[in-house]
Amino acid sequence: MHRLFVAIRPPAPVRSALLSLAGGVEGARWQDDEQLHLTLRFIGDVDRHRANDIADLLGGIRFTPFDVRIEGVGSFDRRGVVDTLWAGVQPRDALAQLHRKVDRACVRAGLPPEGRAYLPHVTLARFGRGGALVDTFLAVHAGLAGPSFRVGGFTLFESRLGHDGARYEAVADYRADGGSMSPAT
Repeated sequence: MHRLFVAIRPPAPVRSALLSLAGGVEGARWQDDEQLHLTLRFIGDVDRHRANDIADLLGGIRFTPFDVRIEGVGSFDRRGVVDTLWAGVQPRDALAQLHRKVDRACVRAGLPPEGRAYLPHVTLARFGRGGALVDTFLAVHAGLAGPSFRVGGFTLFESRLGHDGARYEAVADYRADGGSMSPAT
């Protein structure tokens, strides 16, 4: 089985700025550079045949490159307990359109459609079941703003879970002009 997701990797200077935010929240498991990404669609566990179908269908996606920027911070909670800190990404419209195209490709490959509302973000930290107090972090970084960066493609990743957390391996890169799939380097 292959645990897959589709994402955009921000450029190194943007990732570096995000990494500089790490600290000051007790119990946080901060993401490292290799883990920073903007998810377009979580796929989950699929067999090799389905993974190949998904990879092929993603190659047919075409879109006009667009610019986005990191803006603001937030948190997700599960049953009232904060489990994730994130940095927001704006503007959302072009990302939401690309998300829908990726989702449609996954549905054509036999997956159910994405059930959750799409909120573009880059995960900064995760927390255990006890959650965390993040109000100070959110207040201090509320005005977070980064430079724009160009989205001209996306990547299919495989997630491998280990003792030290998830490690992501790029499976294939896709360019905005579609039809141009290359093995990730």
